[in-house]
Amino acid sequence: MEVTKPHLLLKRAVNVKAVVTDRWKAEVQQQLQAQINQLDSQLQQLDGQGQRMAAEIQRQSPQPNDPAVTQQVSNIQLQVNQKKSELLEKKNQILQQLQQVQLLELDQEVNQFQVESFFRVEAGDNLIRKMQVEILLRDGIVQEIRGDV
Repeated sequence: MEVTKPHLLLKRAVNVKAVVTDRWKAEVQQQLQAQINQLDSQLQQLDGQGQRMAAEIQRQSPQPNDPAVTQQVSNIQLQVNQKKSELLEKKNQILQQLQQVQLLELDQEVNQFQVESFFRVEAGDNLIRKMQVEILLRDGIVQEIRGDV
């Protein structure tokens, strides 16, 4: 009968890196552009909704110039402007990411995301080395697994 050493299964974060290739750049730029287009669409919808809501409040009011009606319309405009600011900030961040991607050099390694994995540890193992594992992708294909698996 085989005697097993005491061990634990632990969870670690594994960094997934990508090698910058023309294909990778094109895919990332396409994803970022799609996000920008979506934000532009949301901005247009927001403008339209705000205008319709303000017009509806004024239309339903017996006295469109009443200060209470004016205040309601102002509140709607304020909410629309706050949401627009949030969306424009997101768009600006994505535009900066797009610019950064364009400046990356081919064959450079960049962090893409993290995944979790389980690993076995037992007495005598170097825990620090076992925690430092990363995967390198080239156009989505695993090129290398680095570290003490």
